[in-house]
Amino acid sequence: MVTWLEESGRTGFGDPGRIHSEGMRSRVELENAREQLAAFVGARSREIVFTSGTTESITAATWGAVERSVSPGGSPHIVMSAVEHSAVRLSAESFGAASGGTVTTIGVDSCGRISPDAILNAVTSDTSLVHVQWGNHEVGTLQPVSEIVEGCHQLGVLVHVDASQAVGHVPVDLTALGADLVSFSGHRFGGPVGAGVLYVRRGLRLESLLSGGDQERARRAGLENILACIGLGAAAATLTDTRIADEQQQARLQTERLIAAVTTIPGVAHLGDPDPAGRLPQIVCFAIEGVEPQGVLLGLDQRGVAAHSGSACASEGLEPSPVLEAMGVDAHRSLRLSVGWNTVDADIDVVVDNLPSIIDSLRALAG
Repeated sequence: MVTWLEESGRTGFGDPGRIHSEGMRSRVELENAREQLAAFVGARSREIVFTSGTTESITAATWGAVERSVSPGGSPHIVMSAVEHSAVRLSAESFGAASGGTVTTIGVDSCGRISPDAILNAVTSDTSLVHVQWGNHEVGTLQPVSEIVEGCHQLGVLVHVDASQAVGHVPVDLTALGADLVSFSGHRFGGPVGAGVLYVRRGLRLESLLSGGDQERARRAGLENILACIGLGAAAATLTDTRIADEQQQARLQTERLIAAVTTIPGVAHLGDPDPAGRLPQIVCFAIEGVEPQGVLLGLDQRGVAAHSGSACASEGLEPSPVLEAMGVDAHRSLRLSVGWNTVDADIDVVVDNLPSIIDSLRALAG
């Protein structure tokens, strides 16, 4: 990214949609990044659409699927699980309702896992789209995406996979998966913020969510964020199969250590699949009895640990976590910890050494 900034500073920034020299240089860099992303996720370069991130990709996928079903005069119907990310839930609800359609939400088990049969049995002749996440963003539970994708194809219905938490953390081959639409973001695996991807299966035609130009082969209007795309491609090129395997093993060891240590604290329980093979390697979530999450997060932050609560009340909203509610556990008091490529064992030490006293202090204050 720095190299491109230095070069564009000398030669001038070029719009990749133009045929002058500056524009053609930008086009070469943009298409190189597209090739890097395609190779990384097992796709064709023409199937990669650059976006601003997973949220935009999800919204575009939902909008496009609804428009396909509405244009012949149909009534859109969307199927999704109760543990999907808010970007999926809200886009499905808003676009479905705006077009006079309906949304069917499917429950999950106590681990947060979707039943393929329950999803597929909800599909009707009016179904425009089925949403399924690859791995849950709060408790890390891996979903049976392959079974659901295969079942949707047999029923002739489009399926979108939210792979934001999976890409860069577990092996991903989109051609082998066979999904119609897949969304993910670059910052989840070391790329810059503001860059994401919507994978659109070859042969699938969708209306563009954004209008105004023919960028991204008329699938996403607006001048591309070339700098962020270059960084996204570079991160993808860095993540070889060997490196992903090494990082996955490191993350698994770190999160398993967190589970073993944190669950020794009275009143703390691990949420999600107890089997490591059934969850993402980088995310763990805990229920903390009798303690509000804000105090835990602030206590950890004071010790240099950036954490999050599974409940949205710890950040931008006041609502309990829909994911934890769907699992039938306390949706108000939880702690989510995640590790990344740059997490070291000393970071885990800080959590293990300090979390017990933080929780004890908060419980003492609560009386």
